Amino acid sequence: MKISRRNLVVRSLATISCGAFYKVNNTIMGAETVNDNENETFFKLYPVGEVKRQHGITKLRIFDKYSYALKGLEDFSHAIVLYWFDRNDTPKKRNILQVHPRGNNKNPLTGVFACRAPVRPNLIALSLCKVLSIQNEIITVDKIDAFDGSPVLDIKPYIPSIDNESEDIRVPNWLKD
Repeated sequence: MKISRRNLVVRSLATISCGAFYKVNNTIMGAETVNDNENETFFKLYPVGEVKRQHGITKLRIFDKYSYALKGLEDFSHAIVLYWFDRNDTPKKRNILQVHPRGNNKNPLTGVFACRAPVRPNLIALSLCKVLSIQNEIITVDKIDAFDGSPVLDIKPYIPSIDNESEDIRVPNWLKD
């Protein structure tokens, strides 16, 4: 389907003003196909907060408009935090598909889906964090593998019956060190 430049601009403005995706004639607004050969699609993500690191203390500052979403999280000891590796967000780094894990050339060349490298097609990161306290829109956690200012995308409670390890865990040798 050909989309005129004018139509694309109007759709983009509508998407920005609505802040949501919606479908018109089998086209998802806000998720325009940019490469017909590869059928690539864009999605907008809205940060719900940011990582704040000061004096050895790590906090997640949740933006005011999302503070009501924290209700009940204080009943959980741990949370899974999804955030964005924003310091690595370049087209070049998004195209790196294999790395030596942990930056160690002694480790075998490995696909980014088989390790936790911060370079990947989509720079979504996750950390399991112990929740130390929640006061207003500030969650204090024990640690997170994120830089100060990294955008927080989502927070999910850790639920052992869903998130707990299986008995038959297997990992590569380079990870056993």
